[in-house]
Amino acid sequence: MGTVTFDCRMFVSLYPEFSTVTPELLTAVFNQATALYLDNTDDSPVTDLKEREQLLFLLVAHLCALRGLGNGRDGQAGLVGRITSASEGSVSVSVDNSGSNDASWWYLQTPWGADYWQATAPYRSMQYHSGGSPSRYPGHYYRGYGRGRRW
Repeated sequence: MGTVTFDCRMFVSLYPEFSTVTPELLTAVFNQATALYLDNTDDSPVTDLKEREQLLFLLVAHLCALRGLGNGRDGQAGLVGRITSASEGSVSVSVDNSGSNDASWWYLQTPWGADYWQATAPYRSMQYHSGGSPSRYPGHYYRGYGRGRRW
């Protein structure tokens, strides 16, 4: 199956707002994403390498945005949530993150995280993996009846 290798040039062409981030830092963030958030080995639930690459790119963009990296950010992360009220005198802004649950709120802080959350929905649903039939185990239900044996 294989693993995804980080292509900094492709990432920056897809997400030009992070073109000011050094390739070394982007690679470090990619390594963090593969170590903590999305398995980049043969055991990954995302078996298609192109899909896994795009998901990892979204995670890298999300992590960079959370850290305030990118064009014109100067290390400042933006607001998190929907603006519910704003005033002008002495500047006051209120935000709300309604509609998110405990599992999704961290991803919904950036557009890239929200895209990642939506794209990985099939991998978060329940998956049924059947066990072996009890008849295949010696001494259990199947005792060879009907196979010409006489007890």
